[in-house]
Order: sequence, then structure tokens, then C-alpha cells
Amino acid sequence: MNNPTHHQIATYLTNYALSELVKYVIEDTGCSIEQAMMNVYSSPLMNALQDEESELYVQSPAYLYELMNSQLLRK
Repeated sequence: MNNPTHHQIATYLTNYALSELVKYVIEDTGCSIEQAMMNVYSSPLMNALQDEESELYVQSPAYLYELMNSQLLRK
């Protein structure tokens, strides 16, 4: 059995964080899943989260959600 690569781990954790962020948006706003996905994927956090060098993907989804909300307030 091969060990996962750094990229595979980063991709898995990023995808997990994104799915949790969408859930948090739905819970907090009551919006549709489509709108929640638009909010998450269009947020300033998205680019930073996808940058593997930032290693932001290792943070908890709850922390990332707070970070996303604070960035949205600065728009």
C-alpha cells in the first residue's frame, strides 16, 4: 500500500473543509445549498485555501468559517 502524497492529503483536507463550510453557511443563513456553495466558492478565502503552500487546509473548518466571515466583512 502506497502512502498518500502531500498533494493528495491537501486535496482531501481542502475538499472536506469546503463541504463543512457549505454546511455552516446553510445552518447560519438557511439558504439553499447552491447559494451556500456560491458564497463559499466566491469568498476571498477560496484562493488561500487552494494554495497548498499556505497550508491553510490543515486548519479546522470552524476556524476557516470564522476567517471567511471576517474576510467577507472587509469587502
